[in-house]
Amino acid sequence: MKIVAIIPARYKSSRFPGKPLSDIFGKPMIWWVYQHCQMVPEFDEVYVATDDERIRQSCESLDMNVIMTSENNPTGTDRIGEVAEEIVADLYVNVQGDEPLMEPSVMSSAIRPFFNDPDLLVSNCMTKIRDPVEVVNFTIPKVITNKDGIALYLTRSTAPYPKGSINYDYFKQVCVYGFKPEALKFFYEYGKKYGKAKMENIEDIEILRFIENGYKVQFVEVESNSVAVDTPKDLEKVRGIIDEMIKNNEVDIKLT
Repeated sequence: MKIVAIIPARYKSSRFPGKPLSDIFGKPMIWWVYQHCQMVPEFDEVYVATDDERIRQSCESLDMNVIMTSENNPTGTDRIGEVAEEIVADLYVNVQGDEPLMEPSVMSSAIRPFFNDPDLLVSNCMTKIRDPVEVVNFTIPKVITNKDGIALYLTRSTAPYPKGSINYDYFKQVCVYGFKPEALKFFYEYGKKYGKAKMENIEDIEILRFIENGYKVQFVEVESNSVAVDTPKDLEKVRGIIDEMIKNNEVDIKLT
């Protein structure tokens, strides 16, 4: 099975323009993501997918595989769908370009369900919410599954609402996705024809496009301390974490 990791990266972010090139100890943020992908033994190839010349030039200067895509893709997964028309693989893994702390073990976890279920088309990861503040934070998608980990819904709201009991563990989405080629083809062609799906557009959670259209999405529970960089404040938090890791000799990436 040929497995390809693709990191979608765009420059024009409404909340944080240019964030893939944000400096983290002398390297752009996208470089950190790429290096962690390189540590995943299951990945045969790793690519950055972008529509911006500045990101392309930065990747090439750091010996990172990069492929240019259209500016018209509404989501990162649409961008990967475009890449899949050019790069053939048996499985594609979407790793977000704003997750410089994403653990290689988590990426591997998104792959394993496909070996257990040959009919599976889509996977995603989730982790238990430890900080109660995150339950009400609208920037964090909450995951609702059945007893087998199959997605029922994702939402930015506090859900399910604990009316009957507070004895419930909430889970948040970890943005590592696995896609078979036929799932990506559906997603990309749907986007070109219709744009975002109804609930996907309302919640701004792209995995809902699959759920709304009857696809089984297998969620995998993982332990992850990754921090998504959505704002400059998030970037400062990540820099602080990496600074502590450097001081404690815990950084697994060579900075030189």
